[in-house]
Amino acid sequence: MGITKKAFGQTKDGKAADIYTLTNANGMRMRVTNYGGIVTSLKVPDKKGKMGDVTLGYNTLAEYIEATPYFGALIGRYGNRIAKGKFTLDGKEYTLVTNNGPNHLHGGTKGFDKVVWDVVEEIETDDAVGLKLHYVSADMEEGYPGKLDVTVTYLLTNDNEWKIKYEATTDKATVLNLTQHAYWSLAGEGTEDILGHQLQLFADRYTPVDQGLIPTGELAPVAGGPMDFTKPHRIGERIAQVPGGYDHNFVLRSGGKKMAMAAKVYEETSGRVMEVYTDQPGIQFYAGNFLDGTLVGKAGKPYQKHYGFCLETQHFPESPNKPQFPSTVLRPGERYQTQTVYKFSTK
Repeated sequence: MGITKKAFGQTKDGKAADIYTLTNANGMRMRVTNYGGIVTSLKVPDKKGKMGDVTLGYNTLAEYIEATPYFGALIGRYGNRIAKGKFTLDGKEYTLVTNNGPNHLHGGTKGFDKVVWDVVEEIETDDAVGLKLHYVSADMEEGYPGKLDVTVTYLLTNDNEWKIKYEATTDKATVLNLTQHAYWSLAGEGTEDILGHQLQLFADRYTPVDQGLIPTGELAPVAGGPMDFTKPHRIGERIAQVPGGYDHNFVLRSGGKKMAMAAKVYEETSGRVMEVYTDQPGIQFYAGNFLDGTLVGKAGKPYQKHYGFCLETQHFPESPNKPQFPSTVLRPGERYQTQTVYKFSTK
């Protein structure tokens, strides 16, 4: 067990970034940079005990800065999309940066994935190693109201869990939806597409979207169609029936506010299993539809279409404009607190 730290380069504005290597008692290893809170690598054992890297990403800071579809990054202030980059709060309309066609995506042009976080604590206990990351987002940064004080804790436990704890406070009413944008391939990054992975989602409904991937406001049943992962299905089994592929928010049975299993994924060849637990009301399942082979990963292999999938625990996209969705409003005197766990095993 232990933590090591090395320099990882500089941002374009001259800020130094570091990279930390966290190792648990089983030899499971996570690499994290304080640039964007990015997890650049996560090595977990397969059924034969052989370690393999199950996250997509790069070897250098420059690659993350130049071209990344949010590989392994902390996302904020608002994970996912807000239509036309506008929302109204307490009678006042706010205009956000639009960076996804006419819409706002993942916090804007310079979201939390593109800033250098302060590592305020290295954590070493009997059963875990970790980092506590801190960032203060200025009032009106990317268009969001309120000075937001954010702390995110990553823990790598001896139970082969990656635990994420998000905390935040604000001095003005604002909206907030933090998440983690790791891309997974349980067969090992860059080896093959993820269409053979078996996925189970603990969700009976999902939020249908328009052509811009903005939720319509409906909570539709998944039963019987290609969105139905209430029992395990291969990701590629029915993907052709979904225009554009899977990139949808699923409404978790737990309803949020309590820790519960949200998803389970199994990859047959490696025997790796990943379980996702969260206290959030939703999870975004994305099947790497926009990967096209132009980005080359850590092992020198291009990331082709469907070479990674994401399971982003969250509140629903477009919630600030959909009062029927669970609220994402954070007010002064309140504390935003949420947790997500990715747990790895084999069978």
